[in-house]
Amino acid sequence: MSYPDTYYRKTMTDAKVRPVLSEAVECDAVIIGGGLAGLTTALQLARAGQSVIVLEAECIGFGASGRNGGFVSPGFATGSAEIARRAGAEAARQLHHLSIEGVDFVRETIEQLKIDGARPQPGLVSVLRYDDGMSLKAHADKMKRAYGYALDYLDTDQVRSVLKSKRYFHGLRDGRAFHMHPLNYLRGIADEVERLGGRIYERSAAIATALGAAEKTVQTIRGKVKARQVVFTTGGYSGRLHGPLKRAFLPIATYVMLSEEAPELIRTAIATDDAVGDNRRAGDYYRLVDGGKRLLWGGRITTRAASPAALARELRCEMVGTYPQLKELKTELAWSGLMSYARHLMPQIGEMQPGVWHCTAFGGHGLNTTAIGGKLVAEAILGQSDRYKLFKSFGLVWAGGYAGLAVAQLTYWKLQAQDWWRERAA
Repeated sequence: MSYPDTYYRKTMTDAKVRPVLSEAVECDAVIIGGGLAGLTTALQLARAGQSVIVLEAECIGFGASGRNGGFVSPGFATGSAEIARRAGAEAARQLHHLSIEGVDFVRETIEQLKIDGARPQPGLVSVLRYDDGMSLKAHADKMKRAYGYALDYLDTDQVRSVLKSKRYFHGLRDGRAFHMHPLNYLRGIADEVERLGGRIYERSAAIATALGAAEKTVQTIRGKVKARQVVFTTGGYSGRLHGPLKRAFLPIATYVMLSEEAPELIRTAIATDDAVGDNRRAGDYYRLVDGGKRLLWGGRITTRAASPAALARELRCEMVGTYPQLKELKTELAWSGLMSYARHLMPQIGEMQPGVWHCTAFGGHGLNTTAIGGKLVAEAILGQSDRYKLFKSFGLVWAGGYAGLAVAQLTYWKLQAQDWWRERAA
């Protein structure tokens, strides 16, 4: 298998290798990209009796879908005020409901398919690194009024009773959110797609397409697929197969490290099984894994993939700066992954031309939004709904190419400076 060396690869519950496409085949819908968006689309279409083929260049879940932090919670990478400014207040309200639906869909899928290897664990705590409890109380009140969604406010004493750090002040606990093993989840979905008659081909990168006719063609190195529907669900590892799509988002790298086994030491700092994330744009996110024996810690973003070992040293500095008591905790493994971001920081979901769909750009809030994105595209193909049109204000705008990457990095540095100044003021 070609998976990178990650905690998730080491703890996969199966090692099934899927075939390479080496012939000409036909189906109702061909999906390019075997991540969470693509497999969710395939699952929903297969459940409705459609013949489905998934083409994956590496192994399913090779990209960000199979190597992320494992957090499943509502929301998007950009804020609700910006969503409302672009799409309108009512569309923003409906979009947030979709993000909640995405969380519930993942949870229900784990339960329905009995994907035990996903190991879902309830609870996510979002913490502030400066003293502003009123803002969190106001946000919790808004979520309750607008969406009937309960968030528990934690004052500083409550936060520090479980997160033993002077860096943290107030927090909100989301008991409906959860964290999980994303690669085992994906592989469980893939098994169900195949059980329903869908076909999944690995090491079968799409290299050319003919999309103008009613019957479309996708070419791989050794095979060919004919279908009436084509769905692009590639992300940060997209090649140049479809120019307008490739130019519409930026590949942004993020980093994760895994600690050695040291449950007693870890519990001196983190006395909760909830996942934890701070309020910064590119803040820390972490959770206990292996029954609390290890700490999985993520953070940082760059516009090009750097050495995981070098970034692990930076992540360790963040960890020890937050929890000095963990300075002796050794890092056992580190890895990076590429996410796709649009300029507007929202998913890009829609129909590019009749029978040609895109479902991508899920960086920053992927596991709930990729799930609902795949579901919406399947609904549209099946004629069940046009809910995907809620994303019409967030189209395939040019991301800026190399200049866009430079702007993204400058923006990140600016946000880091703002975060630093606000924390210093606290």
